[in-house]
Amino acid sequence: MVISLSSTTVLNNGVEMPIFGLGVYKVEEGPEVKNAVRAALEAGYRSIDTASFYANEEGVGEAIKEAGVPREELFITTKVWNNQQGYESTLKAFEESRQKLGLEYVDLYLVHWPIKGKYKETWRALETLYKEGKVRAIGVSNFKEHHLDDLLADSEVVPAVNQIELHPRLTQESVRAYCKEKGIKVEAWSPLMRGRLMEEPTLVELARKYNKTPAQIILRWDVQNDIITIPKSVKKDRIIENSAIFDFELTNEEMQRIDRLNQNERTGMDPDEVS
Repeated sequence: MVISLSSTTVLNNGVEMPIFGLGVYKVEEGPEVKNAVRAALEAGYRSIDTASFYANEEGVGEAIKEAGVPREELFITTKVWNNQQGYESTLKAFEESRQKLGLEYVDLYLVHWPIKGKYKETWRALETLYKEGKVRAIGVSNFKEHHLDDLLADSEVVPAVNQIELHPRLTQESVRAYCKEKGIKVEAWSPLMRGRLMEEPTLVELARKYNKTPAQIILRWDVQNDIITIPKSVKKDRIIENSAIFDFELTNEEMQRIDRLNQNERTGMDPDEVS
């Protein structure tokens, strides 16, 4: 199957989501985020991932508006933050995000972290938003298998996506296998491990072989693993470079070599320890 920057994957409710997008975590509100989003859209990206916690939804919305790309071609994700969780507060948080983004609807809305004693009520609010047509798909972020088991026991809608920290040092194989079985797509945040893997010998060697960067090798590994990926950058040339991964293919043996780099090493919080 030939894949490209415009390739999509079909979520469990039939909605198509781009396999590749731009993440804007820690991208400053104002010109920085607007320029990054604009550069991505000009380069052919159609998926943008933000969150209320990132405090840059307004800039994302302005860049989308100014880019003039037809709304139906875009896929916009945002998330409800930890202190906004609960039924009524999530509905309110969603409306605030929607207005900041300046959108009629959001393509994907996620529960940012599994906050104990809160995430089920939060999910109920997401189900309401989904039934009302305010979001095209709903999902979770940073959920482990036991969180998903707990959620699925009482939910009407199976999450479409689970966005988790995932890179060659944290391959998350058990969560991926669980999600595959349940029809939940996996999306990688921090796919490049915040730049810490650029001198990893295996990746450097493969980068040399394919005349690519170690970052491009990782991102290609993601898409070949059917993992949706959203690398973050604020530099136009890097945004373009990150997406130039559709003109080569890693072999099965090379994919396995990258899998073996796993050390279960997180750069972010452990979902069981977030409060």
